[in-house]
Amino acid sequence: MDLSPRPVGPAPRRRAGNRWWLLVLVATVAVAGFVVTRFLTSAIDYYCNVDEIGVREGCEAGRRLRVQGTVEQGSLAAVAGSTRFAMSFNGRTLDVSYLGDPGGIFQECIPVVAHGRLVGDVFEADRIEVKHSNEYVAENPDRVSGDGADVDGCSQQQG
Repeated sequence: MDLSPRPVGPAPRRRAGNRWWLLVLVATVAVAGFVVTRFLTSAIDYYCNVDEIGVREGCEAGRRLRVQGTVEQGSLAAVAGSTRFAMSFNGRTLDVSYLGDPGGIFQECIPVVAHGRLVGDVFEADRIEVKHSNEYVAENPDRVSGDGADVDGCSQQQG
């Protein structure tokens, strides 16, 4: 067995290709973090009643909202390819503009949820949901009577 010292030479070189996986991992984590952050912030729609707009935290103008209220009688109008109406809740009223026709069973005097943004004094909705069908209201008047559905002369619509 030879125990004599060997001559010292340059250190063995590492291959440059061994570090590429680290760069890929860092880039993947950064992209995933960006996508998740954008998705979560754009997916949040605050749920507000008409009377909470500008009053409750999260119900400020400029942010995406879901607003609940009842379509006021006599306010429904088709104007240049859009549907305009007023919705109310607890004595407060909000003008709504929806591009297109909400269709379905959308009509005056029914509770709806409008998705969109408040621009000035008008809520610009891009989605309208009818909360209950006429049959539901007829069969369960006690469950919807407290939401302001009987405002401004509106009576419960019978299917």
